[in-house]
Amino acid sequence: MTPDAAAWDALRLSLWVAVWATVLVVPLALWVAWVLARREFWGKALLNAAVHLPLVLPPVVTGYLLLMAFGRTAPFGRALEAVGLQLAFHWSGAVLAAMIMGFPLMVRAMRLAIEAVDPKLEEAASSLGAPRWSVFARVTLPLILPGILAGTVMGFAKAMGEFGATITFVANIPGQTQTLPSAIWSALQIPGGESQAVIMVVMATAVAISAVLLSELLARRVAARIAGT
Repeated sequence: MTPDAAAWDALRLSLWVAVWATVLVVPLALWVAWVLARREFWGKALLNAAVHLPLVLPPVVTGYLLLMAFGRTAPFGRALEAVGLQLAFHWSGAVLAAMIMGFPLMVRAMRLAIEAVDPKLEEAASSLGAPRWSVFARVTLPLILPGILAGTVMGFAKAMGEFGATITFVANIPGQTQTLPSAIWSALQIPGGESQAVIMVVMATAVAISAVLLSELLARRVAARIAGT
């Protein structure tokens, strides 16, 4: 049995959402990870708790909060629709949900990578007159690149597998907001739909394994480049 048109549509939408969510959230995750790893300030514990909140809240609760904040009758939702941006019950809302759910995984991986870098290396570069941005770009960034890749893959995988927040915020509209997890859930609700659900599970697994293998390959190349310099 081969995947039907709905399965391919769901896969394409899931990849589209996951790629956009990953690309948009990586810079913010890296900045927050650096702040948490290298800065001491009042409210750091609160920021850390807020970052990890999506991990401990039920995904449906996160989706409901998004709906309350960005729904068509909510203040933010009305303001965004006034400038032509719709989030609720739209694929762009699935991107937002995926960003929020994958954000803490990215931050944690990147923060651990930054904390593993000896601050004395950065201090030595600064003492030679290098500006802060140059120290980060030439010293810190190459050393934490494997951690960034790991966080990126984790965020991408979370975006691909996100279900609870997405279906609550953007519903499950075939061809519009139905991602692969939603399509699998829908197939399981139909008598005899188990075979199509299994096919979509295989598709999702293949994408996840491919992402992990690509991450490992890139991480090894980065490590080899660092070791050779």
